[in-house]
Amino acid sequence: MPPHSHDPIALAGTGRVAQALGRLLAERGEPVVAVAGRNPEHARAAAAFVGFRAKPAALGSLPKHASRVIIAVSDSAIPEVAHLLAASGMKRGLALHTCGAMGAEGIAPLASAGVSCGALHPLQTFASPEQGLSALLGCTFAIDGDGPAVEWSAHIADLLGAATLSVPREGRLLYHAAAVMASNYVVSLVDAAAMLMDAAGIKPGEALRALGPLVEASVSNALRFGTVQALSGPIQRGDLETISSHLRALAGAPESVRVLYRAAGLHTAGLAVRGGLPQDRARLIEDLLKERESAHA
Repeated sequence: MPPHSHDPIALAGTGRVAQALGRLLAERGEPVVAVAGRNPEHARAAAAFVGFRAKPAALGSLPKHASRVIIAVSDSAIPEVAHLLAASGMKRGLALHTCGAMGAEGIAPLASAGVSCGALHPLQTFASPEQGLSALLGCTFAIDGDGPAVEWSAHIADLLGAATLSVPREGRLLYHAAAVMASNYVVSLVDAAAMLMDAAGIKPGEALRALGPLVEASVSNALRFGTVQALSGPIQRGDLETISSHLRALAGAPESVRVLYRAAGLHTAGLAVRGGLPQDRARLIEDLLKERESAHA
C-alpha cells in the first residue's frame, strides 16, 4: 500500500472521466470525498454518480477537503485549475491530471507550491460515465510525474486491473497523436464510410449495422495478427483499376471524404509494400492517388 493511501481524494471535474474514475475508486474503498466543477448543478450530479462519501464542492474549496486531487477537466482548463488550487492553499499532498497531451508539467503551479504532481491518462474512450465503469477496467494508463505521484498512479491502475505506460515528456504529444488516430480518427473513418453508403442509397442505420462487423474484424485482425498481415483490399492486391474506379466514383463526394480516401490510400500503399507489394506497383498507386488529388485542387 503506497503512502497517503488513506488520505481523502477530491475530483476537480464533473465529466465522463471524472465520474467514472471517481465511482470506480470509491467502489474499491478509496476515500473520494468531494467532486467540484464550475457548474454547481453538474457537481451535484457528478457527486451523486460517484456516490459513497462524495459530496459536491467548489473548486477553490478542494484543498480543505482533500490532500489528493485528480484534475479531470478539459485540456485547456488544466493549468487554470492548477493555479486556482495552488492559490487556494494546496501546498502538500498529491495531484494528478488526466490529459494525454501533457505530462506533469501541465500542473506546474501545484508542483511549485510543494505538491507531488503527475499525469494519469486513460488510453480509452467511452461515451458516458456508465460505459466508463467497464471501459476503464483493464485499459492502459499513460503515467508521468515525480515519485509519489507515479506511485499513486500505479496504485490506481492496479486497483482497476489496468496496465501502465511510461511516456517520456518529449514523446507525450506523439503519444497523444497516436491515441487520437486510434480512436477519434477511426470514428471519422466510419463516418466517412457511412456517408458513402448513404450516397450509394443505403440508409444510415442500415449502413452502420452493415459496416459494424467489418470494422470490428479489421481492428481485431490488426491487433491480433499485426497490421501487415491484417491488410486486405485493392491496394494490398495492387488493383489499379478498382482504385481508379473508386476515385471516379468519389468525384461527387464531399472534399473531406475524397481527401481522406487519398491520404489513407497513400499510407496503405506503404503498408502494402511492407507486406510484399512490389515497389513499382505501389508507386503507380501513389501516383494515381496524387494525380486525382491534384485534379481536384
